[in-house]
Amino acid sequence: MSSWRRRAVVLGWVAATFSACARPGPAQDAPPGTAGTPPTAGVEVDPATVDMDAAVLARLDSTLLAALADSAAPGAALAVGRHGRLVRLRGYGALDWADRTPVGPDAIYDLASLTKVVGTTTAVMLLVDEGRLSLDDRVVEHLPWWSRGDPRKAQVTVRQLLIHRAGLPAFRRWFFELEGREAYREAIADEALESDPGTATVYSDIGVMTVALIVEALTGEPLDAVLDAGVFEPLGMADTGFLPDDSLLPRIAPTELDTLWRGSLVRGRVHDENADAYGGVAGHAGLFSTAADLAVFADLLLRGGRVLACDAAAPEGRPCPRSRPAPVELVDSQTVALFTRRAGPESSRALGWDTPSGRSSAGDLFSARSFGHTGFTGTSLWMDPERDLFVVLLTNRVNPTRDNTRHVPLRRAIHDLAARAVTDVPPDPREGGN
Repeated sequence: MSSWRRRAVVLGWVAATFSACARPGPAQDAPPGTAGTPPTAGVEVDPATVDMDAAVLARLDSTLLAALADSAAPGAALAVGRHGRLVRLRGYGALDWADRTPVGPDAIYDLASLTKVVGTTTAVMLLVDEGRLSLDDRVVEHLPWWSRGDPRKAQVTVRQLLIHRAGLPAFRRWFFELEGREAYREAIADEALESDPGTATVYSDIGVMTVALIVEALTGEPLDAVLDAGVFEPLGMADTGFLPDDSLLPRIAPTELDTLWRGSLVRGRVHDENADAYGGVAGHAGLFSTAADLAVFADLLLRGGRVLACDAAAPEGRPCPRSRPAPVELVDSQTVALFTRRAGPESSRALGWDTPSGRSSAGDLFSARSFGHTGFTGTSLWMDPERDLFVVLLTNRVNPTRDNTRHVPLRRAIHDLAARAVTDVPPDPREGGN
């Protein structure tokens, strides 16, 4: 049982059953949108106090609601913050097309590939800070079995895995034939490279699964335990974790009506098939979280690895779903800077993170120094150090089908509006962003 499951049992949340999934009809049949109200007085501040325009933020609300009415997703949760204060922490629409439960800031979403950065990359940052891991360590120094399928793998470094230049394929559909950690470990060991290490950038789930195995080998603990004790509990991110307990189902947004493998609506079970077959705790997918919790994480990185004390009963606009009686310094500021800047000219990748390029999910107005990531289920997290601005946008756009791509223009529009709302830094389209 994960520590998140233990926390859920202790808190005694009420259990619920799955809702049936209904495919959305025309736009007028989409779930009723509501911009909601902050759950507690003081959760959001007056935008003017952080040099943001309330009228532009209102356009952000209307844009989201219009997209949901056009079936971009059943609902969404949003957090926008600047200078360590929230100007938006709200839910819009419904968790599901069928039960129409309104989304709140505490709605729990399957983060998909945000797991790679919020989870696995952060664990690596902690180990680098502690001097227990070097980015230029070869993988086989920690996982001697890893190069069995290809002698070239003996030269692959941790850094190359994090910037997706190890030469590995993007993914394999192992879930049709494999089940459990040991079976996946054997498959990863036998996997051959598609290119020589360091010669091509291919975004690879297999590479980040390997990084998580390195974390576990160095700590002697499973990934979920490492993150619970080292990241989520110190930050007060009590709604973030793997393998959510069934008692949390009323707050969990269902993902896909899976007709490929599981034959059911996926709710409270990781959407990514390989992560599911692996056991639910994987380096590339498996985390669930809320906009409220991810706002804390975003604030941490914009503050250089440190968050201030806060009182959840009177947060004064600080991201604070759970009280922090004292400041928390999780990661050294130089480590944060190292991991979040572009690693080289070969691609837009930072260490674990991505940076904006071309038609980025961050829109056209987030600066070149920005860093972030997206998740296949419709989740995203972007931070702009030049504006001291972050945006968390969580949707379940794959409900009921992954064929839905209406979230793509929505995500770009939300980030552009958030940037335009900043009044003391003029909008400046990023070169190559159009």
